[in-house]
Amino acid sequence: MRAAIALIALTLAGCNAQPARTGGIVSTNPCTDQLLLALAPPERVAAISHYSQEAAATSIPLDLARRFRGTAGTAEEVVALKPDVVLASSFTPASTLRAYQKLGLNVLLLDSPTTIAASRDQIRTVAATLGAQAAGEALIARIDAAVAAAAPKNATRPVALLFIADNFANGGPTLLTEMLGRAGFASPPADMSRVVPIEAIVRQPPALILAPDPDGRAATLRRRVLARAGLPVAEAVFPRTLVNCGGPTIIPAMQRLAAIRARMTR
Repeated sequence: MRAAIALIALTLAGCNAQPARTGGIVSTNPCTDQLLLALAPPERVAAISHYSQEAAATSIPLDLARRFRGTAGTAEEVVALKPDVVLASSFTPASTLRAYQKLGLNVLLLDSPTTIAASRDQIRTVAATLGAQAAGEALIARIDAAVAAAAPKNATRPVALLFIADNFANGGPTLLTEMLGRAGFASPPADMSRVVPIEAIVRQPPALILAPDPDGRAATLRRRVLARAGLPVAEAVFPRTLVNCGGPTIIPAMQRLAAIRARMTR
């Protein structure tokens, strides 16, 4: 289903006056953080989410994220910054959204795009809201170029199983699935998604396993079992920073997938 993107104009309940604005923008989610930093000049960034300043959750370089104020996204924190716009995700708690409403904040509520096309639409919506249409189109052009450059040079489509964390794998109609396909990989059987036990991998071994933590317990166990079974399954690291978001993340994700596939098909 196409990701829903709704601009919510939230007015101060029971009052005619609006809070003073500073022209700044606050983002409360790692995926909206990366869109904000890609589309707006630094001086317009009032705050980003604290998640982007943590190695396990960020989708942007830590040194870049830590140049900006971090926020937990509470209504009290956000309203104190007097932003013109708040970029929030559809996972924002309803109680927080109600508080934003009462405080008269303008909120752009964004879903997680499940296709490259939906990600393009989301970029254009955010860019229009921020008055950064040129930057939005430039970002989309870079994404399209990365997708085109990752297109396979031959018809071979090795099956790739992508683990997001431990034994939890990507599956179904997701953005990651589309990116894998655009880079020339085939999807594993439908029953090898979500929680995938090692026994299922032994029964139907993929050509490639992608995982963010090759030295973790689950990855180490898979490697040992596959080696003992004599199954030649290739492995590659797909960093956690490339897993969670669309938008600008599509560029390094496609570059990484293209590089892995090129090594496999030489």
